[in-house]
Amino acid sequence: MTIHDLPPLLATLNAIATVLITLGFIFIKQGKKESHRAMMLTAGVVSAVFLVGYVIEKILMRGMHTPFGGQGVIRTIYYMMLISHIILAIAIAYLVPRTFLFAIKGDFVAHKRWAKFTFPIWYYVSVTGVLVYFFLYQWWPKAV
Repeated sequence: MTIHDLPPLLATLNAIATVLITLGFIFIKQGKKESHRAMMLTAGVVSAVFLVGYVIEKILMRGMHTPFGGQGVIRTIYYMMLISHIILAIAIAYLVPRTFLFAIKGDFVAHKRWAKFTFPIWYYVSVTGVLVYFFLYQWWPKAV
């Protein structure tokens, strides 16, 4: 495995987290609390593994970013998505553990209140994380 194998692996982890978050949402809407709990905790673990991998990648790359190869309007769309992704990912680093903590403590009223904000933000960050990978490495890679 090389450093060049990390971006697709990290995108895969984000995609898995997206599926797990989706299933968790579906299960809670169906009243399947145990299935919801299992999906959300697994999504949390997958997201944490992603975060560790992402930090390792940035350390190994010495903070260098991957240039975006798109031009024109797609460049603007990409950077708007990237900026919102980064800002909300920072928020998620606090919101997800906090929301989990309410559930772990059994304070389901607070958990539900926080989850109404945490869920869509976490979902957006997860989906846009996969999109960032495709924008950078598949659809508009920078020509070397």
